[in-house]
This record gives sequence, C-alpha cells and structure tokens, in this order.
Amino acid sequence: MTHVTVTGQPVRATGGGAGRQEPDMSDPATEAFVAHRNLLFTVAYEMLGSAVDAEDVLQETWLQWAAVDLAVVRDPRALLVRITTRQAIRRWRTVGRRRESYVGPWLPEPLLTTPDVAEDVELADTVSMAMLLVLETLTPTERAVFVLREVFAVPYEEIALAVEKNAAAVRQIAHRARTHVATRRPRGTVSPAETREALEAFRRAVESGDLQGLLDILSPDVVFLGDGGGVARATPRPVTGAARVARLLSRGTAWLGGAVTAEPAQVNGWPALIVRRDGDIDSVVAVRLDHRVVTGLYYVRNPHKLSRLDRETTLARDRPVG
Repeated sequence: MTHVTVTGQPVRATGGGAGRQEPDMSDPATEAFVAHRNLLFTVAYEMLGSAVDAEDVLQETWLQWAAVDLAVVRDPRALLVRITTRQAIRRWRTVGRRRESYVGPWLPEPLLTTPDVAEDVELADTVSMAMLLVLETLTPTERAVFVLREVFAVPYEEIALAVEKNAAAVRQIAHRARTHVATRRPRGTVSPAETREALEAFRRAVESGDLQGLLDILSPDVVFLGDGGGVARATPRPVTGAARVARLLSRGTAWLGGAVTAEPAQVNGWPALIVRRDGDIDSVVAVRLDHRVVTGLYYVRNPHKLSRLDRETTLARDRPVG
C-alpha cells in the first residue's frame, strides 16, 4: 500500500479510481498527522506568510514523518512541530530569493478565516496582515523562535531542537525577537468594531469617492501598500501620507474599473473587505490601526494570492501538554 497526499493530507491509494480520496485513518502515522494538521499549517503559515508555501512545507513534513519509527516517538505533536519548523526555515531560503525579485510591494497571502480565529485574540493578532509584515523583518530563525514561543508556547528546550541551537541561545534569540517586534507592532488596543469602522470608511471611498469619513481617521503618515505581483494592476511602490493616499482613493470605482462592490469578511482573524469587480473577487483590503487612526492600508490584488478566499481556513494553536 502506498500513500499520496491531497491538499497536504495523506490518503489511502486504492488504485485507479477517480476523484478525491479519503485519508487513511487506520494508519497511525496518518492519524497523528491529520490530528495536528491545522496546527502545523498555522506554524508554517506564520513563518512564511504564504498558504501555498505552507502547504508545500506540510507535504515535506508528511514525507519525513511517514518514514519515522513511531515506536520510539514519545510526543508526536512535538516531533511534527519540529519537522515543520525545520522545513519552513529551509523553505524560506527559496522564498527569500523569490521575494527579492518580486514586482512591487509584497504582502502576505490573505486567508478567509473561521470565526474562532477572531475569538482567539492572541492568534488573531499574530496572523493579522500588520503583524505578518512585522514578522517579515525578522531572520528566519528569529521568526521561528518568536512564533513557536510567543504564539504556541513551545518550551525553550523543544524550540532548541527545532532550530538546532542550544536552549541558552534560543532564550537570547527570543528576547531579541520580542524586542524587535515590540517596537514595530501596532500600538494601543484596537477592537474589531474600530477596524470595521475604518474599513467602512474605506468602502465608502471606493464605492462613492466620498473621502471625508476616511480622512477623519487617516494618520498623517499612513502607508498604502498594493500587491499586484506584476500580474494585476496595483501601485508599484508604497504610497505614503494622508494627502497622497486620499488622492489615490479619490478615483473611486475608476481606480479598479467596472462595477465595484466591497463586502465585509473575516480575513486573517480581523475584519477586512473583499472587493469584487463585476461580481468576481478582485482584491482584499485590510487595515492597520494605531490609537484608532489608520496607519496602514494593505491592498492585495495579485490573483495568485486570492485562491483561499472561496473557503474558510482553520488555524489552530493547541497548547503542548504539561
């Protein structure tokens, strides 16, 4: 019997039948992998900011996991997280080179998330577009240590095994990463309601061209980032300053062309807008708020990054036992 994968999940290969096959839950390795799959995806996604790359990491994790002798594994969860982390760090080498040649600003791949992600305040904070951009400023090892420790509460000793460092070095890396993130993360507590209010102002600006409501909450140093990836039309460089961003938005529907609507959605655990042009998904808009003013507008229009908006993605951060 062989195992293949469908969207990162091992399944039983039954021969020449067509269509999607079901996971082979009679296999202990498969059972353990599937049980922790949402957690592993979340780890990989937080480290890479890309669902596509996270799925590739899970594929590699499964291939390595399938070769493990489970008889000597005391904690399948810990070992799976360790394998996933190492694979994500390796994946970053390819991702980093690719992003160096990326056309225009790079933004994380947005995910349509389940309601429980928004209810987990810590998880929603760390997977927000704003925070994922902050994490991009860390080295791969710093990002792995920060994510595993701050988001998933993995013990230092286990993180040390995952990143192939000693525990003392990991503690130093964790402290450095926390300090780095603290100086760059959004300041002040922002509620989902305040975020929705900012997005509603943006929606009015896009659909009607009336900017007054948006100008009332725009920070003087607001930054607008548009990610078209060289595939879709978007601003090729960051647009900074309230006046310049306002001029950009004042074009309203002409900015995109066609009949434009914007519908509220939960994206990466926070309120966002899914913009449709002539009924088809055109882009996603997320905001960063600091002390109730908009300091960042994130506009993802690259069609290769919009494929996860037709279904909800389950993220998880179950805590280790003990």
